[in-house]
Amino acid sequence: MEIPYEVSARPDTGLYNAKIGIWLFLASEVMLFGGLFSAYVFLRIGALPGYWPHGLLNVPVGTMNTLLLIGSSVTVVLAWASLKMRQFTQYRIWMAITILCGLIFLVVKLTIEWPAKFDHFGAYIKQDALAKYEPYLGNNYLAEKGLQPRVEITGHLLNDEAEKDPNIKEYDIDVDAIYADPTNPEMDRPTFKPRPLSGKTVVVEKADVEYASMFVPRHSAYFQVYFLITGLHGLHVLGGLIVFTYFMLPVSARLYKKNPEHLANRIEVAGLFWHFVDLVWIFVFPLFYLL
Repeated sequence: MEIPYEVSARPDTGLYNAKIGIWLFLASEVMLFGGLFSAYVFLRIGALPGYWPHGLLNVPVGTMNTLLLIGSSVTVVLAWASLKMRQFTQYRIWMAITILCGLIFLVVKLTIEWPAKFDHFGAYIKQDALAKYEPYLGNNYLAEKGLQPRVEITGHLLNDEAEKDPNIKEYDIDVDAIYADPTNPEMDRPTFKPRPLSGKTVVVEKADVEYASMFVPRHSAYFQVYFLITGLHGLHVLGGLIVFTYFMLPVSARLYKKNPEHLANRIEVAGLFWHFVDLVWIFVFPLFYLL
């Protein structure tokens, strides 16, 4: 028995089966990511002054990844258009470029961005000890400028054993440049090239610390949501790449010879999913990287 409307559109909806299915699936995806983004917004609104991280993500790398995903949305449309024009070789070229863009995105995320967080350290100073570390926090200067106070000192932990050894009573932190000069108006954001250590070591006594850890999910609500959303988004990117790779295999050539319109419909449906993945990242980038 042949399934109707696999290629041709239904007369009542004007859509073929797979297109109806992908729109229903994407509706559930909107609810999933919409709930996560809403949680992020409410957590940020409810955070105490100074407790929500700013300027910790790599904007240049994030910008590059954004351009890669936007470009891949264009190339997947060109792949679909090539099939509609019955240009199979051109279709394979555009699909290969789409896969390459997605792969670069994942490689950058897994080898540059995430590992950098696991190597970075932050110590939240207790409220009654903030004055002691004022030369590094610069809260008097920030108050004059009407900016939020700093309660966390970040940098690279030089005595890694201090995290687990209760007998070590202080953290030796090679601080980020902004703590070496608190009046520096620049945010000291990460760049493409890893910055060398600042050479300014601050000894923070554990008795003065409210909480300290590397930039892993347990560090703060910010990084919990960051790793959850970017990890889930990365899984969606991986899923899209698996589908695209399948359509680069010889099976696509056989399907094209049998019914080129059927293959075009499949690429269109996969492309709709890919556009949604790109759209999610367009929300991730400004929320996490820029604001």
